[in-house]
Amino acid sequence: MSTLSSHPPIVGSPTAPSVWAGLWPNEAATQAFAAELSAALQNWPGGRDARIELRGNLGAGKTTLVRHLLRAAGVTGRIKSPTYAVVEPHQAGTGTSEDDSAWPVWHFDFYRFNDPQEWEDAGFRDIFAGPGLKLMEWPDKVAGQLPPPDWVIALDAIDEDQRRVHISAGTERGQQWLQTWAHTHPGAEYAS
Repeated sequence: MSTLSSHPPIVGSPTAPSVWAGLWPNEAATQAFAAELSAALQNWPGGRDARIELRGNLGAGKTTLVRHLLRAAGVTGRIKSPTYAVVEPHQAGTGTSEDDSAWPVWHFDFYRFNDPQEWEDAGFRDIFAGPGLKLMEWPDKVAGQLPPPDWVIALDAIDEDQRRVHISAGTERGQQWLQTWAHTHPGAEYAS
């Protein structure tokens, strides 16, 4: 056995960030983030089938982020909050060309759920087993029922305009996307 193969490497490859952190000073920054995320999801392998949890207190900007994301993805017409309906289905993309093929998006708001079993009773397992982007507000209300999220986007309202955002990955592909995001957004803060 050579000396080289008997010793562990001294220098390892840098670890990827486990959290991306940023600050949105206003709604225009939220809109810009949503547009960039929409484009990324359409280009990342499996991105159109991502599961993204949105976390934050009431008024943190979860639904605002979703509205901007859906508009950037090509959703037309009225975009309602699913607070009372629990889920609102959408069709992203125009479907007019191969580059802009239509794809389903499901926006969930579990705020009114009182029992995680309601998720199962509502038949959402089939939606999650099928194709499409799943955006979930208040996922803690259905704890233990949801599949692991690719990303968790946590929003914290600093004041009326500013939002602190943290993105963490919950799956291997989500971690790959987070690495890509971190490399293309060097102005943000990173934490491991």
